[in-house]
Amino acid sequence: MHEVSVVSNIVSAVLRELEKYDAHGVEEVVLIIGDMTNLGAEQMAFAFEIVTRDTILEGANLVIEREAIVVICSECGYRGPVQMIESDYGEHSIPILSCPECGGHIKVIEGQSCGVKNVKIREA
Repeated sequence: MHEVSVVSNIVSAVLRELEKYDAHGVEEVVLIIGDMTNLGAEQMAFAFEIVTRDTILEGANLVIEREAIVVICSECGYRGPVQMIESDYGEHSIPILSCPECGGHIKVIEGQSCGVKNVKIREA
């Protein structure tokens, strides 16, 4: 479950950033997670709850915004989503990484993000 290590790194980065502010608590942390990352929202929420214990982030609401996969085809110029194969194992689907229009080579331009969008703090 790589969600724990990802969340641990994110929490560490947020805690370092919060040292710059006079924060007395954190209300909300918003993450953007791309569908290409295969990170599970439920697993991330669980890991966030555990990793933030005894920190200023404890009790903060975790919001996960999904970023859909968007590609551009180098052959026909298609720009848009890819076709997905639905998985029998929960929330993960498998992207078909070829152009849905012509079958050509594509470049992924969205859907690989994994980061903090914003943090809502309580100041003194």
